[in-house]
Amino acid sequence: MGWIVLLVLLGLAVIFVSSYNRLVTARNAFKNAFAQIDVQLTRRYDLIPNLVEIAKGYIKHERETLEAVIQARNAAYAGLKAAASDPGNAAAVQKLAGADQLLGGALGRLMAVAEAYPDLKANQTMMQLSEELTSTENKVAFARQAYNDAVMTYNNIREVFPSSVAANMLGFQPAQPLDIAKPEAREAPKVSFT
Repeated sequence: MGWIVLLVLLGLAVIFVSSYNRLVTARNAFKNAFAQIDVQLTRRYDLIPNLVEIAKGYIKHERETLEAVIQARNAAYAGLKAAASDPGNAAAVQKLAGADQLLGGALGRLMAVAEAYPDLKANQTMMQLSEELTSTENKVAFARQAYNDAVMTYNNIREVFPSSVAANMLGFQPAQPLDIAKPEAREAPKVSFT
């Protein structure tokens, strides 16, 4: 009789340890996926000041637009660093999504203003930066999708039995997908100077 109890306890311990290991693996996967977003968004945020510098020479009367882009970029960059330090922090991920949405709107306004300046549209550096920004936007979209997939996998593991028991006992919190609130903001900003 004692052996049966021991085997049952051993079986439960194996299930518990297995659940814990799956949770840790899934958590590390979504954190790694967020690191890819971090890389691409940092690249995006690094391109924006160069874009603004080129535009400054041509759009002297649009100072408010240029300042709005830089302010939105700085807020998004701060949001990225906060979320990157703890991708499991749902509030930080939501703050990043909101800041990135505002940046997309500011960039869209800059591009709309830039359309009115033919010399700026023809500037080789501006065209190159715009192409890099568009390429980076596509990479951000792929990285965001990979992150959201990893978050879904983690959250599923965390919620199904028997892993849910281990998750609750050990304090594994749900992860927050990186969503953009407005459907029109889900698309990369259209950048074209050709």
